[in-house]
Amino acid sequence: MTAAFENDSYQITKYPFDRSLVDQLSKNAWAKDMWPTVYLISNDREGEIYVGETTDAISRMNSHLSSPKRANLKDLRLITCEFFNKSATLDIESNLIKYIAADGKYRLQNGNAGLARHRYFQKPEYTRLFYQIWEGLRRENIAKQSLEKIDNSDLFKYSPYKSLNRDQLLSILEICRSLLKEKTDTILIQGGAGTGKTVLAIYFFKLMHSEIDFETLEDLTDEDAELYAALAKLKKKWPNPRMALVVPMASLRATLQRAFNNVKGLNASMVMGPMEITRAKYDIILVDEAHRLRRRKNLGAVFGAFDQANERLGLDKEAHELDWVMLQSTKRILFYDPMQSIKPTDVRREDFEKLSKKKDTLRLELKSQLRVKGGNDYTEFVSGLMSGKLTRGIKSHDILDYDFRLFTDIREFIETVRQKEKETGLSRFAAGYAWPWKSKNDKSAFDIEIDDVRMQWNGTTADWINSPTAAEEVGCIHTTQGYDLNYAGIILGPEISYDHKKGEIVIRRENYHDRNGNVGISDPLELRDYIINIYQTLLLRAIRGTYVYVCDPDLREYFKKFVPISELQSTTKSANSYGSLRLLKGGSLKPYENALPVFDIKVAAGEFSESQLAESEVWAEFEKPQKDLFICQVIGESMNKKIPNGSWCLFRLNPQGSRQGKIVLVQQRNLEDPDYGGRYTIKRYESEKAMTEDGSWTHTSILLKPESTEFGYEPIKLSPDQEGSLQVIAEFVRILC
Repeated sequence: MTAAFENDSYQITKYPFDRSLVDQLSKNAWAKDMWPTVYLISNDREGEIYVGETTDAISRMNSHLSSPKRANLKDLRLITCEFFNKSATLDIESNLIKYIAADGKYRLQNGNAGLARHRYFQKPEYTRLFYQIWEGLRRENIAKQSLEKIDNSDLFKYSPYKSLNRDQLLSILEICRSLLKEKTDTILIQGGAGTGKTVLAIYFFKLMHSEIDFETLEDLTDEDAELYAALAKLKKKWPNPRMALVVPMASLRATLQRAFNNVKGLNASMVMGPMEITRAKYDIILVDEAHRLRRRKNLGAVFGAFDQANERLGLDKEAHELDWVMLQSTKRILFYDPMQSIKPTDVRREDFEKLSKKKDTLRLELKSQLRVKGGNDYTEFVSGLMSGKLTRGIKSHDILDYDFRLFTDIREFIETVRQKEKETGLSRFAAGYAWPWKSKNDKSAFDIEIDDVRMQWNGTTADWINSPTAAEEVGCIHTTQGYDLNYAGIILGPEISYDHKKGEIVIRRENYHDRNGNVGISDPLELRDYIINIYQTLLLRAIRGTYVYVCDPDLREYFKKFVPISELQSTTKSANSYGSLRLLKGGSLKPYENALPVFDIKVAAGEFSESQLAESEVWAEFEKPQKDLFICQVIGESMNKKIPNGSWCLFRLNPQGSRQGKIVLVQQRNLEDPDYGGRYTIKRYESEKAMTEDGSWTHTSILLKPESTEFGYEPIKLSPDQEGSLQVIAEFVRILC
């Protein structure tokens, strides 16, 4: 790319949103020449804003000025850039809507249909440009929070302003079609953890409570056009729909109520527990986490209220909450995952299967993994791991783009998760119910004791994830199910083990302390299924990485076969500092015969030379070593899409041939890489060349590109006169451990 994406490549111009606007815009070259633009129209006093994009700003503003819906808005901010194109402005508009909705400063006037989600040329560069635009809006006092902070907020995670993937978009379209059919009363949407069930429920709820912005519709796909047509018919059928979003778990319910309060047209009272729907009828009921609806079993103090609800509805005493939903709604949409049913109180799978076979039931499925960066590979890996169906010798880092590690030292496990909390936030511990909840009644008591580590269970059951002490406590399935984390530290307690002779996971019932999850179960296989479901659900909570500590020694040995073991990353030169590398010393060491040198970028000083490698104090065993190979550790998150932070990797000195597109280790005299604290960096190499008058080729620019899931890593661009200060030391070969 050129200098297009530097801080001065875009402009934000403010205008009064009144009848003088059209004349003023006619003097703006971008608007006059019908260039793609993005705009925001706001009323600071009332805290409302509208976001849009257009290739005809003058006509679009004329339309907005004539619309009663925009009559209260006062100021226009027009965002222009010479490198904008239609795909880029659609993407930037979509991102602005998503982040402004969660920023909390304004309430959006926008509906949530049609948010762009697509790939286009140079999208990563435009993503970085969006980061700059957002910071510009913060300076203009239009936005108040950083993108990183918003990413971790519930208002963002549970916002109805989401760009749906094709899987979800087709489901929304099918929902709209089916609700218009008299013969379809129930829609059962099945999807595993992280497939976007909650987002889809919230998105549809907002759709039904938004006006369609016909004035801004243009360039619609056939699917978009059909969706808008179906929505128009639904709104004619139910102009003011009586709707409820039922959430069985109290903790998640409280979180979604808070999110609804921040969205124009929605409010907290629309989100409720199953008991509340027994007092009124509804046109449409949506049930999130429907697998957690309850039946009359192990209810404890709730038995009385449960029986009264059944009596109030004229139902048999053994009727369950799914029956309530069916009776109290004209239409209902159930979001369901049988693998997240975790206790005998939950409505049985057979009841959902019976419902799915009815003629008036439509069954849909969500397949794409949207939460975990490891994608479907990771979810399939976890399923295979917990069912005992993995092939011997497979390691998760061979097939996954995900930080999944087994810890054998409880203190290292605790410190690693806490460090992630400092770096990224939303990093939490969670465990199965293998320890009694002593601290519930005695706040000074510790619940979980492993070696010399003592911790307490979650101090609250309401929105524990966001509570002030959550990072120091251990959550359970009831306080984490339905939530997204950045990193999760999962403790597999002594209630779950492994039988090496039978080759299967087994349960130590005497160590399982969830009374409501244990009482009344006579079949040990049923209890095992519930506990495995709990751990599978916990292992799918985190977006970026999951760290595991296993209490039971037999289960730990089973996990060691498949999950990479995390070694203590200390600054001292102990064997544990080098992952699974086997260090050689003394008589067993034969440099370049049975071992390769380990180069420490962190302590390297001065100019690099091959003699530094030959004089290395640290050598690692390696089969068939060559003198142009060496080992070093990749530090930081700048290349985490390809190389996880802390990986020990094999490099080849002085790579021959073209470097274009290769990952390289470079040294540059004027470079200061924060990951390495010096003049070295590891990035993907790209260059542009031009032919000189004498027919030879010369570099016009060199780009060292990060490949990271994290914000803030920018490409390093070198001009021709800086090329002489750059030394490409080696080419990345592969990850060793």
